[in-house]
Amino acid sequence: MKWILRSFQELTPKELYDILSLRNNVFVVEQNCVYQDTDHKDERSFHLWCQSTDSAVVAYCRLLPPGVSYREASVGRVVVHPDFRGNGLGRQLMQEAILQCSSLFHTHSIVISAQFHLARFYQSLGFREQGAVYLEDGIEHIEMHRSR
Repeated sequence: MKWILRSFQELTPKELYDILSLRNNVFVVEQNCVYQDTDHKDERSFHLWCQSTDSAVVAYCRLLPPGVSYREASVGRVVVHPDFRGNGLGRQLMQEAILQCSSLFHTHSIVISAQFHLARFYQSLGFREQGAVYLEDGIEHIEMHRSR
């Protein structure tokens, strides 16, 4: 497996299709959540994913520069393919995302909108809850911040 990082403009049509397919399979179908996944933030983001030996996208997130979703840099659309869960790939994905945000955006401050049931996972990576739990697309979320 290998990690790939690209700007939106660098994505091939196949890569974009595979990324959107994984996001839709998990966020729309698996989580039974009808929402507008393509929110025009992808064009301003960097896309980080883990590709299996057969070129499938098995873990993905997007890295948003400061000023796109929050004043700080952000990581969003964090997803691991169901067949690849439970082996630490989500942790590896977030660790790589944190490193890449630091390198790309020259900051250690990152904000995420985390699904609330995953708050402990993100806390283990240095994120801290900010504010109250809120509903986003029918799922409980909480804003979380990380700095050095």
